Amino acid sequence: MKQKNISKEDFDALSKVERLNLINSVSGYKSAHLLGTKSSSGQTNLAVFNSVVHLGSDPAMITFTLRPLTVERHSFENLKTMEYFTLNAISENITAKAHLTSGNFPKEISEFEHSGLTPEYLKGFYAPYVQESPIKIGCKFLNSYLIKENGCLVVVAAIEEIHIDENMLLDDYWVRLDKGKVVAINGIDGYALPQLLDRYYYVRSTATEVESKL
Repeated sequence: MKQKNISKEDFDALSKVERLNLINSVSGYKSAHLLGTKSSSGQTNLAVFNSVVHLGSDPAMITFTLRPLTVERHSFENLKTMEYFTLNAISENITAKAHLTSGNFPKEISEFEHSGLTPEYLKGFYAPYVQESPIKIGCKFLNSYLIKENGCLVVVAAIEEIHIDENMLLDDYWVRLDKGKVVAINGIDGYALPQLLDRYYYVRSTATEVESKL
């Protein structure tokens, strides 16, 4: 397959949208989550994020990247003030509704209402979950760090609780995402449905063959 060479000079010369599309999609598929928060006055907020990453399992932590605070960031304002937020996996059947939350709305408008998704409160957790999501993660804000090179913030949070469709959770507590038709994000506006190819045992330094777990 013939490849196209794109130098830094080339992509610097692209339009803003072309450069955004290229750089956001070339690094591969990203996780797709809806981040739910609620303000101190009770106003709910929901926003799609494609930067959630596992940070550690003991203690259980995640991280995500937030764009520069040059405009109002209602999600960050709420989770920093109230400490709690939710991460809700996006499944195939709600991709269109989930993408509607990517718009910029006034603080007094709830993206739950705009998108038609349903807020759900579980076990007294302060922030709203998305009822339609097959995986719901309750998180507590721990810290944020400024990336001086571009003004973005890296947010670090603890995982407080998990709610998951039972058919996705295997006996060894491995979560099979394709059972819940959980999607990934390609770039910033493309949604893809990954399919599990195989699952392999832990590779040791002396291993010469890889054994499948399926």
